[in-house]
Amino acid sequence: MAETKIHGSQACNAAVGAIRDALYVLSGKWKLPLIVALRDSPKRFNELQRTLTDITPKVLSKELRELELNEFVIRKVYDTVPVTVTYELTPYSASVDPIIDALRQWGVQHRERIVESRRKEPVADNHTSV
Repeated sequence: MAETKIHGSQACNAAVGAIRDALYVLSGKWKLPLIVALRDSPKRFNELQRTLTDITPKVLSKELRELELNEFVIRKVYDTVPVTVTYELTPYSASVDPIIDALRQWGVQHRERIVESRRKEPVADNHTSV
């Protein structure tokens, strides 16, 4: 019995470690939206900033660097005047497609659930009867 508990604990620790690794790479408000924004085609920095309206240039730059370090994005510099820089997804980035699709589906379901539960809430009655 003790051996089973140790094995279960090791499996749990391994699962937690793997999830922490995944969250480390994909954490934050912008990484997954950036990947989605780049799904259709390569984009320039300003195009990405317009697509993700609330992101600051500093945060966008940081997130793109981290996605590049983790081999999700390729930064291409073209020898033009002025220099053109584009960002595009690597083939490896497709490995998170099932995660993004599952999150999208769950997000839709969750929003519907919350909207529905708020519709069912009783309206507060400010009139008290004695």
